[in-house]
Amino acid sequence: MRQSDSKLFRLVVLGATGGTGRAAVDVALRAGHEVTAVVRREDALPPAPGLTVAVIPDLTDADRLAAAVAGHDAVISTLGSNARGAVTVCTDGVRAALLAMSRTGVRRLVAVSAHGAAESRDRSLYSLILWASVGHKMRDKESMEALIRASDSDWTIVRPPALKDTAPTGRYRTGSAPAVRLTSAVSRADLADFLVREAVDPAYLHQTPRILA
Repeated sequence: MRQSDSKLFRLVVLGATGGTGRAAVDVALRAGHEVTAVVRREDALPPAPGLTVAVIPDLTDADRLAAAVAGHDAVISTLGSNARGAVTVCTDGVRAALLAMSRTGVRRLVAVSAHGAAESRDRSLYSLILWASVGHKMRDKESMEALIRASDSDWTIVRPPALKDTAPTGRYRTGSAPAVRLTSAVSRADLADFLVREAVDPAYLHQTPRILA
């Protein structure tokens, strides 16, 4: 049964000020879990019961990340960037997170990537347009995925299609079967729900599930 009904978890959320990160924090808190949100500014998130804010301006700082990660059950990475041109935010942040996890004995990692990364890249119109428009972000996702796969963590890499800021449906599909088409999308709220569920009760250990509405 998902969400490990009787057990509450301590979760770390990286990228907690982004759309998906905020949604993941909200989902986890509503489920009664304790959340440490890693942010770059002190006032980035409003206070809430069960929420601890860890201010780490430089996400490559493995020492400060280790202090934030210690004593937790799982790390959820929703790192991303809106920058144009070459970016390494996912790669750099996850590299430091994996080091912090290794130092503190935290093994569970759920990371958001994107459909079209690594072996999921194909000749479909979706992949062609994605790589033509945000290839710099996809290269960062692929580099991040390689680090995760090479680690000894208990990882899951989640590959959504386009993300929408719409209400949760609770009717999303996950796994390798759903075909991704040009119009495929999922709400950030549904993605967040899956991330938290997967962090506390793994169904896709060492796998790269898709998620579709």
